Amino acid sequence: MHPYIFKMSKHGRILVAMSGGVDSSVAAVMLHEQGYEVIGLTMKTWDYATSGGSSKETGCCSLDSINDARTLAVNYGFPHYILDIRDEFGDYVIDNFVDEYLAGRTPNPCVLCNTHIKWEALLKRANKLDCEFIATGHYANIRQQDSGRYVISKGKDENKDQSYVLWGVSQENLSRTKFPLGSFAKSEIRQMALDMGQEELAKKSESYEICFVPDNDYRAFLKHKVEDLEDRVAGGNFILSNGMVVGQHKGYPFYTIGQRKGLGVAFGEPMFVTQILPESNTVVLGKADELERREAMVRNINLIKYASIEEPMNDVITKIRYKDAGMLSTIVQEKDKMRVVFDHNVSAIAPGQSAVFYEGNDLLGGGFLV
Repeated sequence: MHPYIFKMSKHGRILVAMSGGVDSSVAAVMLHEQGYEVIGLTMKTWDYATSGGSSKETGCCSLDSINDARTLAVNYGFPHYILDIRDEFGDYVIDNFVDEYLAGRTPNPCVLCNTHIKWEALLKRANKLDCEFIATGHYANIRQQDSGRYVISKGKDENKDQSYVLWGVSQENLSRTKFPLGSFAKSEIRQMALDMGQEELAKKSESYEICFVPDNDYRAFLKHKVEDLEDRVAGGNFILSNGMVVGQHKGYPFYTIGQRKGLGVAFGEPMFVTQILPESNTVVLGKADELERREAMVRNINLIKYASIEEPMNDVITKIRYKDAGMLSTIVQEKDKMRVVFDHNVSAIAPGQSAVFYEGNDLLGGGFLV
């Protein structure tokens, strides 16, 4: 027996992912006031105590955040549950995060978490609770086309749009998903929280850090997770593109494509990390123009708007990082990969990051840069 007696609602029963932050909290209240039978769910994805952090626990998995989500649900009279998915999250997202850096790539943990952990966990619990839909506080929109496919499009607030991290969600999962905040700006959501009498919630700061990396220091996190990592990778060579050795580095996993600061090597002009070679523990340095590329290959493609792309598509906007403005490009399907040909050079294409394709504001799909 559930501790709440569920009643028939105007729109049906919906499970809302509640992190305790302003976005998901307002999303839950918004749906509640629209007549949905809301059930709140907070997912505990990681354990700060085992992550090697030195400062106070903060963020979506802290006890304070969980309590904030529960208090809001109680105040509005809808049920709230906590779901512990630390094992699944750690096995998949954190292990992949470490493996990617050890492979010389720059991982995208938020995409993996959305694709393989959060949506699956939400829908599994939604089924148990007889919820027709799930909802999150992402700034994005979703609609169904005449073709039957579900399409994600950018949120109204260009600065907060989160469609970039949603390219991996399957059609089946999208068919049961709602994004209540897609047609609002962040400032409007904060005002709604104030109007609800939730002043502390409205003033909550945002975190742009990876949730399981304490102090936003991925290097310290890797050292904590991988025994003797520093000893294993220290002392590799910095080289130029012509093979000339110009110094020694602290270990290839501690560098990312496009990095300029913290190299510990002095030159008469700015130098950047242009390539990472894990097999030889080598980091290649070069000038800014050596970071520029006109093409990229993308793997693990998931298409959103169309079931397939048989012919080359022109005038596609491709984003190669979350805050990237995007570049006009042509995309060409080549077996299980997508070739991207940019209209102009782009800088710092980092293997492991997501390349996400747009047709106007609509999300065509995406994948991981090779």
